[in-house]
This record gives sequence, structure tokens and C-alpha cells, in this order.
Amino acid sequence: MATQDLDSRLEQHRTELTGYCYRMLGSAFEADDAVQDTMVRAWRNFDKFEGRSSLRSWLYRIATNVCLDMLNAGNRRARPMDLTAATPVAQAALNSRPEITWLEPVPDGRVLPSAAGPAETAVSRESVRLAFVAALQHLPPKQRAVLILREVLAWKASEVAELLETTVASVNSALQRARATIAEHGARETDTADPLDEEQRKLLERYVAAFEGYDMAALTALLHEDATLSMPPYDLWLRGHDDIVGWMLGVGEVCRGSKLVPVVANGTPAFAHYHPSRSGDGGFEPWALMVIEIVDGKVSGITSFLDTKRWFPLFDLPERLEKE
Repeated sequence: MATQDLDSRLEQHRTELTGYCYRMLGSAFEADDAVQDTMVRAWRNFDKFEGRSSLRSWLYRIATNVCLDMLNAGNRRARPMDLTAATPVAQAALNSRPEITWLEPVPDGRVLPSAAGPAETAVSRESVRLAFVAALQHLPPKQRAVLILREVLAWKASEVAELLETTVASVNSALQRARATIAEHGARETDTADPLDEEQRKLLERYVAAFEGYDMAALTALLHEDATLSMPPYDLWLRGHDDIVGWMLGVGEVCRGSKLVPVVANGTPAFAHYHPSRSGDGGFEPWALMVIEIVDGKVSGITSFLDTKRWFPLFDLPERLEKE
């Protein structure tokens, strides 16, 4: 096969493989590394590919082995609520943890194939939600692979058994245990952007107006009573609209006057949060990538990823907004 033809065939699978590796690893950057490693291994070993399975299945086998090797290092990514208890706003303090700790956001375009049908796309979006990917991190690596291949990608048990070089009975047992663990960690469903309906769009418009206007009464009306706010790389997180508003009127007061630019992350609505420029020139600087979770018409979770030097380039966001 010509070099160009092989490159083209491999590239056709990059997005779906990135989605698979992201669910396995919980990191957009590690997923990119894993897929690149997969492509290099496939290129080097293509002469050994005998065509007994499809090229896609062979690539998934390689990608699974790459991810399992990476996960053997023992890293499990998490959200702040997976590591600590909620902190009352009166006791809130910012304590940073290393980057390797945190579950990372990902742009939909990097992990959701555009050619998929509506039903497949809905499942794909649901399975990259922050809460679901965080729940996956509680599974042993092989159980994680089984659950993703069977439940998300709809592989047959026999296909998964062949990929993992095990038995169908072993795959079914691993799937049963994985389902029980996911249920235990309560990855409750949230509304995905597939696309948003009129009610959801209006909710987000009100959210932007309340946040940019720093109208805490209006913001409170949009939040579930037990809504959460977290801010990786800090392990602090808050539960309840009273504590969230208390934070925003205290330490979070620095966010007054900010601008929000809509994006989509992890299958759900998100915003690039720009903060008034410290230079006082009327412009705005990156502050956070804000991922929003919506349940039953209200905001149930706000995750503000503060490392904008990593996230804004990943989402192709401008380094600055000028004064309007």
C-alpha cells in the first residue's frame, strides 16, 4: 500500500480513537499522545496486519494496549468532588494540586466523529460528560475498556474478548462489575448540547446576563439548590447556591465585569470566561474555561478550569478580547 494511502486510512480513525483514549485516560493531551503512539505503532507494524480483523478493530487493539500501559503508572484523574468534601464558604481556602490530578476538559470536535448519526452522536456526547468520565476513572483499566467498548461503542462481547485476548464470560463479568461501580458513583445524567432546545438556550442566555451583570439574585434563580462549583487546579469545591453566591461576592468578586464566550466542551454547554484586563485598558484576558451542567431546566454544576494557557489554545480561543 502506498504511504499516502495508509496515512489517509489511519487518519480516518483519529477522532474516534481520540474519544476512546480520552474516556480511558481523562486527559485531552494524554489522549492525543496515546493516539499518536497508536498511529506510529500501526505504521511500523502494518506489514504484520494480516487483515483477519478490520483495520478499525486492529487500531482499537493497539490504542487499548497503549492506554493500559499509560494507566499502569497508577494515575487516576478526578474532579475536586472526587477527592474532598464540600467546603462551607466561610471556611473556603484555595489549595492547588498538581496538574496530573485533574480530569481535563476536551472540545467536542476532537472526540466526536462528525459523520455519526443522531443516535450515535447522542450516546457519544453523553459518554464524554465530565461526570461520566470521572466515574470511569474509578474502574480498573481493563473494566474501563470493557465498559467503553460494550456500552459506548456497542461492540459485541465476542469482539471485546478477541481484542483483550480473553473470554466472553470474562468480558460479561467485567461489564457487570463496571456497571455496578458506575452506578455507585452516581454519574447522573445532564443535558447535552445535541443541539440545545429553546428552553436550554434561554437558560444559558439568562446565565450569561446574570454572570456578566453580576446579578446574584438572578444567578441564584438559575441554580439548583444543591448546585456545585469547582475550580481545578484548586481542590476546593462548593455545594449549594448560597455558598456559591457567597463565594462570588467574596473571593470571587474579582470576576465582576467579566465576559463569557460560548463554546462546547465534553458534550455540554461551556463558556470561555474572560476577566477585565489588569492593565485597565478596557480589554479582557482569559480567566477560565467554564463547563456547565444542566439538569431539569436549571444549572446543576459549574466547573471552571483555570489553567487557561492549556485550555484556550486547545479550544482555539483568542488570547484577548478587545474593548467593545
